[in-house]
Amino acid sequence: METNQALPAVERHPWQPYLPPRPRVLMLGTFPPKRERWSMEFYYPNRINDMWRIMGLIFLEDSQALWLPEEKRFDLGAIKRLLDDKGIALWDTGMAVRRLKDNASDKFLDIVEPIDLLGLLDAHPTIEAVVTAGEKASAVVASLTGCDVPATGACNECRLGNHSFVHYRMPSSSRAYPLSLEKKAAAYAQMFARLGLEIAQNSLPLQP
Repeated sequence: METNQALPAVERHPWQPYLPPRPRVLMLGTFPPKRERWSMEFYYPNRINDMWRIMGLIFLEDSQALWLPEEKRFDLGAIKRLLDDKGIALWDTGMAVRRLKDNASDKFLDIVEPIDLLGLLDAHPTIEAVVTAGEKASAVVASLTGCDVPATGACNECRLGNHSFVHYRMPSSSRAYPLSLEKKAAAYAQMFARLGLEIAQNSLPLQP
């Protein structure tokens, strides 16, 4: 006789959103990896995730600008200064999840409790754009707003409550996503430039 297999335990998000003064852009991933993958207690903590290399290329013209090679970790102080300077907030779309395969793959991540996006926008009405990296995070935002999921690299105009914003869907920063670091950075650079953020002079000529 078959028995029902117990569901994995619910895991709650470990961090509060990172919110610079008067944020303009809200970047949303899905959920942090397992703790053993962290190089710091902050968003995109995995050493092999390329988000902070992408940001280094876009804003500092160096993919290693936010990496401390001798300590084998990202430079959290420099990351926060960059985010504050550009008005970029960070959070995730999953507040509570089950890891169906005990890993960080979006494919096997069951979101039990999604982000309170309306509450965040109510508290921070200066946010003009929501940027999601990857399919699952993009689908969560689309489900909350009733908007279509944008194509990768594209955007939709959305409304939630009294807030209007642009929803961009961008390539995942995971190494598993089949696009080079330079092409990912080019796609993000074009998006940030459209939003009016000052980027490094050499970021835009690259083609995603």
